[in-house]
Amino acid sequence: MSTESVVTKTLVGSRPVARVVVATTAMLSFISFWRAAAIVLNDMGSSAFYAGAIAEQAFGKTAPWFILAIMLFAYAVRALYMESCSMFVRGGVYRVVKEAMGSRLAKVSVSALMFDYILTGPISGVSAGQYLTGFLNDLFRYAHSTVVLPENLTAALFAIAVTIYFWWENVKGIPESSGKALRIMYVTTVMVVLMLAWCGYTIWMRGVHLPPWPEPSNMHFSDAALGWLRHTSWPYTIGLVGIFIGLGHSVLAMSGEETLAQVYRELEHPKIPNLKKVGFIIFAYSLVFTAGVSFFAVMIIPDATRSQYFGNLISGLAMNFVGPYTLRLVFQAFVVLVGVLMLAGAVNTAIVGSNGVLNRVSEDGILPQWFRQPHRRFGTSYRIINLVVGLQIATIILSRGNIFLLGEAYAFGVMWSFAMNSAAVLALRYKQPGPREFRVPLNLKVGEVEIPVGLVCITIVLLGLCTINLFTKQIATISGIIFTAAFFTTFTIAEKITKRRGTAGAGLDQFNVASRTELSTATLGIRSNSVLVPVSNYHALYHLGAVLDRVKTERRDIVVLHVQVLQRSASGAMEFETDQLFGGIEQYLFTKALAMAEQRGKPIRLAVVAANDLWDGILRAAVNLQSSTIVLGRSTKMGLAEQARQFGLAWEALPDPRPPFNLEIFTPVGEHEFFLLGPHAPNLTRNEVNLVHQLWLRLGDLVMPQELHHHDVVHFALNEVKQELIQGKEHDVAQRLKEHLAQNKQSATERKPEVS
Repeated sequence: MSTESVVTKTLVGSRPVARVVVATTAMLSFISFWRAAAIVLNDMGSSAFYAGAIAEQAFGKTAPWFILAIMLFAYAVRALYMESCSMFVRGGVYRVVKEAMGSRLAKVSVSALMFDYILTGPISGVSAGQYLTGFLNDLFRYAHSTVVLPENLTAALFAIAVTIYFWWENVKGIPESSGKALRIMYVTTVMVVLMLAWCGYTIWMRGVHLPPWPEPSNMHFSDAALGWLRHTSWPYTIGLVGIFIGLGHSVLAMSGEETLAQVYRELEHPKIPNLKKVGFIIFAYSLVFTAGVSFFAVMIIPDATRSQYFGNLISGLAMNFVGPYTLRLVFQAFVVLVGVLMLAGAVNTAIVGSNGVLNRVSEDGILPQWFRQPHRRFGTSYRIINLVVGLQIATIILSRGNIFLLGEAYAFGVMWSFAMNSAAVLALRYKQPGPREFRVPLNLKVGEVEIPVGLVCITIVLLGLCTINLFTKQIATISGIIFTAAFFTTFTIAEKITKRRGTAGAGLDQFNVASRTELSTATLGIRSNSVLVPVSNYHALYHLGAVLDRVKTERRDIVVLHVQVLQRSASGAMEFETDQLFGGIEQYLFTKALAMAEQRGKPIRLAVVAANDLWDGILRAAVNLQSSTIVLGRSTKMGLAEQARQFGLAWEALPDPRPPFNLEIFTPVGEHEFFLLGPHAPNLTRNEVNLVHQLWLRLGDLVMPQELHHHDVVHFALNEVKQELIQGKEHDVAQRLKEHLAQNKQSATERKPEVS
């Protein structure tokens, strides 16, 4: 039986109180552990392009050993995130920390996390720009050209261009794709295998030595790497201090680890076993790739020239392999292609992540609903996206494309987000001591008291790295504290203003918000065969108006559905609090929908669900509500045919049995197209019927004395096409089909009467 609760929005309004059913269990489409691993590796793998160079620039040739140590420690941090995933705490990152350590620390953790996201985009974009600039300069040199592009400036301009591109993509609302992440990892894996093989061949031909062991005599910290400790002898005389400084400058190697918790929600059953597989895959892959790049760079690139490749370390490897220069240049081009794909993807992930976090904070009542106001055309939370991208572009400009400066600042957000999560999980061990599907290993029991030795050790190490970074990363400390304090202050003031104002708004209706675990005909109080009308943007409700004008509600119910699309990085939770799914924006949306219904004197039912894919969420809601018709508005992001195709693909992905649906798509001017989802008899025109009849007459004489029916002709023709496809003649069939479609389009155009 579902958990039920009713919340009444006490708002000013003259209409009767309407009921909104909010399904608190997210309707999710699930992905395999391979796709989940690809998503995480797209984030973690991007750090392989710059982490080793930043570490070596800080303290010399011993850097690979510290990168290796961080990659091994990342496995422990991964166990921490696995335990946090196995716990059930409603409401996402903010509420997890709030539950464990209180409201103030929750806002601090979100502020530090935002600093992480704001810097992820710039460092990834600048790194991609460094690789592209280095390749172009090598290409100019190969062509005997005197053109030399300034590395930092060109990289900064490229980063700004990439950020603006993804700003526009996110304003339009282009969804993330696990399939795209998997394809990028296919290409990356080819590059990694070729790189490792070529590295091995180069070492075999030249014979090289391992990087120097990280002893005090071999470690040479730069003044910038020591920060406020540069006037002391501690880094060289106290071994633990020197080790922690080295690790602190290498932590970028495991940035992206938190993505593991973000994909857990979408991971297919059985979740924890699959999460363990994901954890092992990313551990093995990142260990070989990230640590391997750092080791091979020191072993293969000469000391005299290695510093010039600090901005594009893998390109430096490619140009110092054994082999013809032209071949090395071609491989460098491949490296740059892979780097730009991964690093540009990280720019997009940073925008998506920031948008998700701030949306969740806004839904929790920390930020005013003003931030979530939808774009008039695209329906996205464009104000949050504008804020995030503005901060990212300002960061790029202030850094002037200096990858080391960005890396130093980026480490602040990475470390504190890890440390806060670790402390929260540790606190929840005692505040919520119940069973978990997975626990960080090394747990001792003394009587009735459990001592989580493993979890305590991880937390101490993370807090130790955070502490040492405070003293050694001056720019990161100053900028990080200012940024975190600014966001914390903003959150605190905004929360007080929001609570003082409440959710009141002029002209808004009252709603009884009924919380239900699942959405069904019983919980919504409707009959089967209903019309489902998904709405998301109160600026575009024309399709609802068309339904209200046409449908007779005494025969069929009209359900107005809002699907709140969950950003991948917004929350790992699968269930939510009611006020997270129904806030001021949803309230205004349903107020307008009710006004349209009242103008026509027709009742409507209101519902809210959460899903990680819009099309899938709509279809699953339609299945649960036993709807027969789904009515959509025209997409602003794609053509009508593509919109119908995407919806059809989502229908195909539904679990069996898949019920058929009528799909109608309306345009703002009142035109609409009708589609049938699922197997159905084709809507044949007179021309097709005549063609079948002519073939039946012709073939009937040829097969006598056998009896031939019209459906036999159709079945035979379809089987012939199927056999051609099986025999590998897809290109020929597709070409003939394209010609047929073009002829039909031309004939239809010629038949149109001329307008005088």
